[in-house]
Amino acid sequence: MKKLIAELPMLTAPKEKEELIIYLAAAKEAISAVLMTEREGKQIPIYFVSRALRGPEINYNPMEKLVLALLSASRRLKRYFQAHAIIVITDQPIKQLLASIKGQILADFIVERPEEESPDVPMTEPKEISKPWTLFTGGSSCIDDSGAVLILTNPEGAEFTYAMRFRFEATNNEAEYEALIVGLRIAEQMGVKNLQVHVDSRLVANQVNGSYVAKESGMI
Repeated sequence: MKKLIAELPMLTAPKEKEELIIYLAAAKEAISAVLMTEREGKQIPIYFVSRALRGPEINYNPMEKLVLALLSASRRLKRYFQAHAIIVITDQPIKQLLASIKGQILADFIVERPEEESPDVPMTEPKEISKPWTLFTGGSSCIDDSGAVLILTNPEGAEFTYAMRFRFEATNNEAEYEALIVGLRIAEQMGVKNLQVHVDSRLVANQVNGSYVAKESGMI
């Protein structure tokens, strides 16, 4: 097991309409999810998200933690959930739990979801500017580690995926911000002149566009 963990495969990008698999896991103080695809009988990772549990969440039972992991993953990986059929793999019968309280979960999700999204920011582009590249960033933090994944796509649709691990502790928002900074640096080095950036954190998005003022030293 240790050898396999030390030789984890590189992240890949999903193909259009490809069926994906998501594995959910819950520990005492953290939840995580791994999004994967299966090609030629081999499962390949696409994205990994995790976060530390807070307050009363730590006291959730294992099934409730897994439901929370699924809900959290669906928010962080919204673009994948919208574009692909996803099979959920876990060791708990969460299907029955979701079926019994489905209405309330959906209601909570609809109420909370707008707060997770960044408002559209109008942008005027000169007619002569080059076609835009697209950058999707995602940062995650757990008790003893933090890292990020970047997906940079050129106008022709070719994707460049980067995974990194930070050698310092960071909150989820700090990890998101670090991911954005690294993504901008990579785009600059590649000579990208027109870039559309999508971040998972509303706080980071609004801090960058000036709607929010940074207070924590790490975010400043």
